[in-house]
Amino acid sequence: MSFVRIRLLASIALSAVPAAVVAGQALPLKHAPQPTAPAITAADLMTRLYIFADDSMMGREVGTPYNLKGTAYIEGEVRRLGLVPAGDSGTYFQNLPVFSHPLAAGNTIGVDGRTFKAAQDYIPRNNMVFGKVRPFDGAEVIYGGVYSPAGDTSTMVSPLAAVGKFVVISVPNGPDGKPIWGQNRQQLTGYYLRSAGVAVASMDAIDAASRASITDDGQTLDTDDPNALVVPAFMYVSTAMAEALAGAPLRSLARGAAGRTIHGTLKWDDVKAPGRNVVAILPGSDPKLKGEYVAIGAHNDHIGFNHTPVDHDSLRAFNSVVRPKGADDRDRPATADEMAKIRVVLDSLRRVHPARLDSIYNGADDDGSGTVSVLEIAEAFAKAPAKPKRSLLFVWHAGEEKGLWGSQYFTDHPTVPRDSIVAQLNMDMVGRGGAQDEKGGGPGYLQLIGSRRLSTELGDLVESVAKTEPPPLHFDYQYDANGHPQQYYCRSDHYEYARYGIPITFFSTGGHRDYHQVTDEPQYIDYDQMARVANLVHDVAARVANLDHRVVVDHPKPDPKGQCVQ
Repeated sequence: MSFVRIRLLASIALSAVPAAVVAGQALPLKHAPQPTAPAITAADLMTRLYIFADDSMMGREVGTPYNLKGTAYIEGEVRRLGLVPAGDSGTYFQNLPVFSHPLAAGNTIGVDGRTFKAAQDYIPRNNMVFGKVRPFDGAEVIYGGVYSPAGDTSTMVSPLAAVGKFVVISVPNGPDGKPIWGQNRQQLTGYYLRSAGVAVASMDAIDAASRASITDDGQTLDTDDPNALVVPAFMYVSTAMAEALAGAPLRSLARGAAGRTIHGTLKWDDVKAPGRNVVAILPGSDPKLKGEYVAIGAHNDHIGFNHTPVDHDSLRAFNSVVRPKGADDRDRPATADEMAKIRVVLDSLRRVHPARLDSIYNGADDDGSGTVSVLEIAEAFAKAPAKPKRSLLFVWHAGEEKGLWGSQYFTDHPTVPRDSIVAQLNMDMVGRGGAQDEKGGGPGYLQLIGSRRLSTELGDLVESVAKTEPPPLHFDYQYDANGHPQQYYCRSDHYEYARYGIPITFFSTGGHRDYHQVTDEPQYIDYDQMARVANLVHDVAARVANLDHRVVVDHPKPDPKGQCVQ
């Protein structure tokens, strides 16, 4: 699930998880693949997911060869199943205009006749991942105050005072007397969205490994969207550069104090990077209806790997107590009481298996679970003796984690007529849902989002099909509420279809401590639960595909170029 769509917001949640629940690890780190069968089974899903979310895939990040490796696996499977290619030029691939942006040579910034050099005096972050970067040449600098890792904005100037200004932010010093280093680009970019730029005076504290992790090239989708969000420039700067910008030692300044005038630009090169959707069709059996499509989708990418390996079990123990929703919970230090609980959990884990370092975001649940479920559904339909009346359109979208790139591109440049798509069924994170992951979770737990936002009939149909599934599923609609802070309706690929008035349903078993963590691995998946969800989506798709009419759209359609609103 994409974090980009809400990454400028913060959420806080706390819970404690029994150590025995976390330590229970009946599944292995590796699993020998077995031949798959026509039926959708837990065993097949397990075989597929251990392949797709293996360490060798290196997190499948768009813009890297590892995403190509992941999509090559999908392509090989749909080719084996005999599905019809529906990508570019008779292939299964729809290539995306993804570009990598290495920092251009010779970047400098000038203040009062002094010249500061990139990498030496400042580390620019590629804010193009959020939108178009606002130019800052000639902007007035102001001192913005002290950033609080606890999220207290009262120590900084207001966003209104920073409009059009280049804001210099200081950070507290640690016990070693150096500024405390922390990645705060998301929070500060969102808070000072209308500023010309933001510079955080913490570069002196950034270690070499962290510098490597934050100076990656970054990728963007080239869409030439005139409505793209415009964001401030962002950089980490040395104390010397910060004080040159502010015109005085930062500790002597009051919030809002006027500084100097900044001159320069941030320049990146544009290099074509790999990124591709996988698109395949199972033709319908009815000559009159086969020109219409029921789309079934998931996203094939995740967030790659990092340069600072961590102890796998220590991270999982910490998140079990402090960040039970993984990246959806704010990263913060544990309290003394929480540390005691963490030690109990970690001791329990250590009794089960030895320590191991981990740096790969395998994305087993997000969204390996959805990806391989779509493959299983495709196999079930392809090998069935009777085919649905309408055609089935299978799309494995790339770049969802970057901001729904693949689904945005596919719906803007569809390989079938867009108005021929009668519904889209999206699966993202369908492999968990236990009581330790979601309040009210357990066997049969499933979140439904968006199922009635465009079509009452589709929502009713999903419920009707579910009643026939043995055993019954338990639907949770709380995350579909208007204005829900998690904004799930806006955070996965279904929305890119919904913005064009195509009825959708988003199926998910919800978040957990391993969301966007290196601990999201295949051994933590509930394959029986995953099979139940996949079978439901299969049966819903069959029902929609065999209707004697298109699913009725009885709610207003959104503006396809507007911002998503839940």
